[in-house]
Amino acid sequence: MLQISTADPKRLLAARRALAHIRQRLDLKIAFELWDGSLVPEGAPQHSLRVAIASETALPVLLRSPRLKTLIRLYAENAIDIRGGSLFDLANQRPALSTREMRRRLDKTFLAKAILPFLFASGRPFPGSEFKQLDGGDSANKGRGSGRDDIAFHYDVSNRFYQLFLDSQMVYTCGYFREWANDLDIAQRDKLDMICRKLRLRPGEQLLDIGCGWGALVCHAAEHYGVTALGVTLSAEQIALARQRILERGLQDRVRVELQDYRTVAGPFDKIASIGMFEHVAIDNHEVYFRKINALLRPRGLYLHHAITRKGKASEKAFRRKRPEYDAMTRYIFPGAEVDHIGMSIRNLEGYGFEVHDAENWREHYARTTELWAHRLMANREAAVAEVGEARYRLWVLYLSGVSLAFSRGTLQIFQTLASKRSKGASGLPPTREDLYRD
Repeated sequence: MLQISTADPKRLLAARRALAHIRQRLDLKIAFELWDGSLVPEGAPQHSLRVAIASETALPVLLRSPRLKTLIRLYAENAIDIRGGSLFDLANQRPALSTREMRRRLDKTFLAKAILPFLFASGRPFPGSEFKQLDGGDSANKGRGSGRDDIAFHYDVSNRFYQLFLDSQMVYTCGYFREWANDLDIAQRDKLDMICRKLRLRPGEQLLDIGCGWGALVCHAAEHYGVTALGVTLSAEQIALARQRILERGLQDRVRVELQDYRTVAGPFDKIASIGMFEHVAIDNHEVYFRKINALLRPRGLYLHHAITRKGKASEKAFRRKRPEYDAMTRYIFPGAEVDHIGMSIRNLEGYGFEVHDAENWREHYARTTELWAHRLMANREAAVAEVGEARYRLWVLYLSGVSLAFSRGTLQIFQTLASKRSKGASGLPPTREDLYRD
């Protein structure tokens, strides 16, 4: 965390003036709490929603480097905090103004004079800050794809940590809410079943799950649809728990999971699912990926492609320019990852030997899923901090909350796209989708 110096009266007064101006000009309903415990405005209730500047050195750091990366670091180090509520509450109080309009309303000259006492203040972090261990560096967001070390960085945090916020089957992908009020266990069970229905699984078929996580899909498919299933992942932590659960459910004769790169898997398979793994491939590796999937499938075999996307742009060059929050996600959470847009997904599927049958947007489902994950993690704060440390806990709360808001606002989307290995003649699929929704 940042060093906390003795409160300087001039800096406290300067901070109060600047924050009061920002609050008034932008008509903010939230309060601010300064490092000495005082509030802006002074009469704000003690338990009101507020942004806390917990360290006097936070403002000099932010002024010298006014970037999202700086804000993330300050939040992870607890130098800036949200009190009296969560990031979701804070987002709900955001003014209905564009960023440009907010900047226009502020008096730049007044603010420049107000912050003058902070410009030469010290703001260096302690040596060996915990946050440094969570920074993947600039190379983490170069779109190279996620290797085994990158997967370990994210998924091998500890199984216990993920159990604190996932459902009982530990499904770490978008749930499917037949009713918005359903809990995570119901939503994830319904998601697993919808995947099996879309793949039209039949007894005796061979299923491959690429990026199988803790084995929920391969177990569900074997138990309820009579398939023989192989799951592959690059996470040692996931493999250990998945194998334990396969034994507990007595499925070892029909289900196996391997610590294996998908590129080394040998087929053929009747059906393939890729649920939340494709984001780790990176755009420059798409050709290798889709050619491999196609080679693993029997003729007219079905492939379910479940992946996060971003909104398409007028050109691919424009699309590949990444916003700061995108870079932050790949730097601190998903090293090497990169997402495409739905047009690119479909173009690649068609270009590498597939016929696309259906694409369904689950954006609001993932907004709800990640919101529930975030609230469950916050409810288990003490256990999470004991497991992974304060900085990583705070970083993950920020990540899950921010991603949920991105899905809610449409910045991120997620599609399930069903395709078959192209061949001449009938597809073998039913004439309608009615079978997907029959109980």
